[in-house]
Amino acid sequence: MATALGHFTRRHFGQMMLGAGAAAMLPGRPFAQVATDQPLHGLSAFGELKYPPDFGHFDYATPGAPAGGQMNLAVAYWALNQSPLTFDTLNSFVLQGNAPPRIEKLYDSLVVAAMDEPDAIYCALAETVTLSADRNSFTFKLRPQARFSTGDPVTANDVVFSYETLKEFGHPSLQVALRNVAEAVAEDAATVRITFSGAQSYQDALDALGMPILPRAFFADRDFATVSTEAIPGSGAYAIGRYEFGRYIEYIKRPDYWAKHLNFARGLGHFDTLRIDFFRDRQPALEAFKKGLITFREEFTTKDWATEYDFPAVQRGEVIKREFAAEKRPRFQCWALNQRRERFADARVRRAINMCFDFEWTNANLLFGQRVHSNSPFQGSEFVATGKPSEAELALLEPLRGTVPDEVFGEVWVQPVSDGSGRDRRLLREASQLFAEAGWRRDGNRLVNAAGEPFRLEYLTYGQEQKRVYAKFVDTLRTLGVDATMRLVDPAQYQERINRYDFDMVLAAFSLGATPTREGLSLFFGSDAVDRPGAYNYPGMASEAVDTLIGHAARATNRAELVTALLALDRVLRWRLDWLPNITADGHRAAFWDIFGFREDKPDYSWPVETLWWYEAEKAKALGRG
Repeated sequence: MATALGHFTRRHFGQMMLGAGAAAMLPGRPFAQVATDQPLHGLSAFGELKYPPDFGHFDYATPGAPAGGQMNLAVAYWALNQSPLTFDTLNSFVLQGNAPPRIEKLYDSLVVAAMDEPDAIYCALAETVTLSADRNSFTFKLRPQARFSTGDPVTANDVVFSYETLKEFGHPSLQVALRNVAEAVAEDAATVRITFSGAQSYQDALDALGMPILPRAFFADRDFATVSTEAIPGSGAYAIGRYEFGRYIEYIKRPDYWAKHLNFARGLGHFDTLRIDFFRDRQPALEAFKKGLITFREEFTTKDWATEYDFPAVQRGEVIKREFAAEKRPRFQCWALNQRRERFADARVRRAINMCFDFEWTNANLLFGQRVHSNSPFQGSEFVATGKPSEAELALLEPLRGTVPDEVFGEVWVQPVSDGSGRDRRLLREASQLFAEAGWRRDGNRLVNAAGEPFRLEYLTYGQEQKRVYAKFVDTLRTLGVDATMRLVDPAQYQERINRYDFDMVLAAFSLGATPTREGLSLFFGSDAVDRPGAYNYPGMASEAVDTLIGHAARATNRAELVTALLALDRVLRWRLDWLPNITADGHRAAFWDIFGFREDKPDYSWPVETLWWYEAEKAKALGRG
């Protein structure tokens, strides 16, 4: 089925340049033992770097692949204020407006993350980084050849401007990532020092070092917050070519890209042109793919995957339909019930509502058996708890006894399993009892509280597919007396209401980082994000115990400590049910015109096809597309 849909992880924006990712931890020195006062080519929070200073390229890159050609991409993820449905601004760094996905390809950052390490960063715009003895300051020496698309050199003043501006005026996700940056100082034209307050974790610090670097000169006579119809120049591998607001945009590879032969960029980004067309509805986008106007498409709608991919080009072998393994990072698809509205504040109410969704019936009858019922906001990762807490987890949980559900200390919460009938009487009786315990009684066909007020629930969405898949869930709520409705709005109105937290219930999908940071976790689960515009704490949850566990994760000095803290956090989140885990896929279902080349050994923690794949002219010629 289609999700509501999935923003790519907001873990630092700079990672998206090369498709950020993470992998199983390699043994090595913790960050506290990393050498100080000497230039380094990279840093890792928990261990040794995989790649030595003289590495030629990342292992997942393909330097020998042909360059050129075009990919017409149906985007599967996006970040910040970006939208896959329309765009009305070229400024992706503010909350306002809808920017086109992949505009991040215009911008380089001081460092980039590899797709095959959990938390390592390697120098990009910077040639070296030097860590201070107190580990609060990072001094970067910029590469002398680094250039913006304007031809101007990237200087320390540009770095300072970028950090100061994004921290004060940037998108809320960027502001959160930068809030522990105390100052950025240009020591000379090629040297910049970024100093943190001391309140940051190692993960937070490395995360904040991946901000996009913008040219100070461009904003000499422009206001950062109101730039919208002009492209902000960057130093990245691509520039904006042709575009028409709301319809399409093309990103053109820069022939003068300053870093194309450097190790962090070598063998990646092979296409001359990346094109994105915008459709407000799923069906026209699918038809565009069938006609070859779109050449790569990841399918999120189970009905379409099961029934729509038998058109002539598939039968002739011109279009390839196949599945790829999922990444080993948390997959987050959950319902949010807005606790800013009192009727959703009781966990018994949230549990009752969750019980009204018959996954087994839905998966068999509407989802073609293609989905998995999620148990956790960290689904698919090593942070998903099982069974009872370990001794290490109990050491973190026991001090919180009385402030977390008592059930946390027993078996972890898992989804109820129905009889698959679509109306499991046992589960519905239990849901009715939970409503009653929370103070809601039947008055005829309605659930009402002591004041006689009806229990209302509006499920807000912008996707027709959600109406198809969840209509029975809404009907089941009505049978229990809930005044339940589903409200379909256009994408712009949906995003505006989300930003204002003006909803009862929404479905949200995100890809979280393989090494979650305190700032990233707080955006979803932290008390300080309850009323922050642009944050992702859609339920409005506020729990000192959850904040404490996020703090434990932030203070982890090795991977084992991080995993333990997040397992404990997972247990608490699942018994609280602020976020109701919903549905996930166990892999990528993709279709593409057979004009591309790619390696079968895809990275485990990120899959940016537009960065990893390449155009094969002979294949295209054979299909009459050359």
